[in-house]
Amino acid sequence: MSRGDDGAVAGDDVAPADSAAGVADAGEDRPAAPGAGDDRPGVRSPGSLESDDLLAALETLRGRLGALRLPLEVPGVAADRADAAAARDQLDDYLLPRLRSRAAPLLVVVGGSTGAGKSTLVNSLLGEHVSAGGVLRPTTRAPVLVHHPDDAVWFAGDRVLPHLPRVTGEPGAAPPGGSRSLRLVASDALPPGLAVVDAPDVDSVETGNRELAAQLLAAADLWLFVTTAARYADAVPWDLLLRAVERRAQVALVVDRVDPGAEAVAADLRRMMETHGLGDAPLFVVPEVSLVEGLLPEDAVAPVAAWLSDLGSDQAERDRVVEQTRDGVVDDLVRRTVGLAAAAADQAEADARLREVVRLAYAEAARQVDAATSDGVLLRGEVLARWQDFVGTGEFFRGVERGVGRVRDAVVGFFRGRPAQAPQVSSAIAHGLEAVVLDASDGAAERAFATWRADPAGAPLVDLDLGRSSPGAADAVAEEIRAWQGDVLELVREQGAHKRGAARALSFGLNGLGVSLMVVVFASTGGLTGAEIGIAGGTAVVAQKLLEAVFGDDAVRRLARQARERLAERVDRVLDAERGRYTRALDALGADRLGTDSRALQAAAQDVEAAARAERAARSAARGAAAPGRHAARRLRGADGADPERAATEPHRGPGFWRRLFGGRRTGA
Repeated sequence: MSRGDDGAVAGDDVAPADSAAGVADAGEDRPAAPGAGDDRPGVRSPGSLESDDLLAALETLRGRLGALRLPLEVPGVAADRADAAAARDQLDDYLLPRLRSRAAPLLVVVGGSTGAGKSTLVNSLLGEHVSAGGVLRPTTRAPVLVHHPDDAVWFAGDRVLPHLPRVTGEPGAAPPGGSRSLRLVASDALPPGLAVVDAPDVDSVETGNRELAAQLLAAADLWLFVTTAARYADAVPWDLLLRAVERRAQVALVVDRVDPGAEAVAADLRRMMETHGLGDAPLFVVPEVSLVEGLLPEDAVAPVAAWLSDLGSDQAERDRVVEQTRDGVVDDLVRRTVGLAAAAADQAEADARLREVVRLAYAEAARQVDAATSDGVLLRGEVLARWQDFVGTGEFFRGVERGVGRVRDAVVGFFRGRPAQAPQVSSAIAHGLEAVVLDASDGAAERAFATWRADPAGAPLVDLDLGRSSPGAADAVAEEIRAWQGDVLELVREQGAHKRGAARALSFGLNGLGVSLMVVVFASTGGLTGAEIGIAGGTAVVAQKLLEAVFGDDAVRRLARQARERLAERVDRVLDAERGRYTRALDALGADRLGTDSRALQAAAQDVEAAARAERAARSAARGAAAPGRHAARRLRGADGADPERAATEPHRGPGFWRRLFGGRRTGA
């Protein structure tokens, strides 16, 4: 029979997440149900109090990461989002479960490239087919976790990989709902305290498989990474291995399918391992041989089996592997969090930058309206024509020239004869003012739109409608201008109420005095200049003299100031509504709050780092420093002391050999 992984067969049974259905009862040696602080009764591990502090700090950090959103498309945000997801997975799939259940079995994940023979290796290490189909090949939806029956309780719930439903029984059909699942297989070929996961291919053509493989490896206490003599230098596996180096995950490598005479492969792979920081990792060589009853000959995998058996039987060694991997993941998580805090700050900065663009654009619009309504330009054209029709150019002007007193005496009779022309002036002023405000609003929209579209963070948020004023802007402007003209008339009425002598004039000329005040507002905030008189052609002079004749100089200046303030408020209301089309898009994303989130993440990372430092110090003080190199040397050699890079040459001895090999060490839980 040739080497290769077979497909799976149908027959799934889905076990509830909180049960151990389909798994044999382990009897009195079965561990207590896992949960927070669920280590062996009455036993406190070294640094356990400090471990509780570390767990609390990590739980706080998990809350911060769970609330983190990076909504703006700033440069590098895709990598930041992936980092945030990876950090949450590190916590959910590995760190929090491991700290809450420190006595849980060591989890070995077997990963590697397509066609590397991972499933065949796992089957051969167990010495049996763990399913009726004879294969442990993980399907797209169901990687396989093999554990000793006594350890079923550790994996039947959602302690590790909580997002994967548990499935028992024969492999094949997908679980209800078509979701991914984790297939649980109980086998007494494994010693208690050791579990093995057969993961999907790390270079699968299916994105979901690759992502799941990476997630499983990130949840492992120990990687058993399988490659082949033909593919050991491929880029994808080495990308994952380099990530393992970054987080100091414990790794062992198996180079499979090595032809006789190709010993240089192992030497070259060892050189690559040393170059990339994996010099202390065990390396096992499995030769290219024919399968016997679907399994590799025992002599081909004996070094790997002996090494795993030795590891499973040694509680101290398992603890050391777990601690080293866990410490590396904690440090990697702190590094990720610091980077994510910076990413959150970048988001807040981008939000502030986009908001400032909009603020400046509409502030410039307000400035344009202010300038156009105070320099006399608005008094040209139709407004000037209607005003001159209203006041005339003959007798009234001569009255103004002879003095204010004459004007005061003429006010009542003058306005009695011209009540119909004041609304014409008011209408002309309204039309001119509406045009000024709409033009300024359109300009602000164009400037904000152009700047946002050129900004990576702003471009996804704009559409063509934002490049001009909203469809309802013209009606809104007209309504506010009419309301402002009502404000002006109200100001004149209120001022006239305090002038007994002018009561008759006000009763006959309220509209005329109102438009006169509007004209003064458009000419100057107080006192006319020569330039303004030239622009207005004497229009504002007449209006100001008329108002002074009725109310006095001080009152006119105050009325003009109040009317201008009311106009600015009305214009701001329109521009604020137009600006809100931009700011609402940002408000919905909530990026303005990310400055606070950034500081919270930094503080959480510092707390985790401090708690980890205290936990490691307590652990070291309780256990004492281990002899330098002792564990590294042990890891580099098999349980029988043989070099793992040399394949065993003993004859095939049958399945009973594996039962003796693993079963003889079952007391090491």
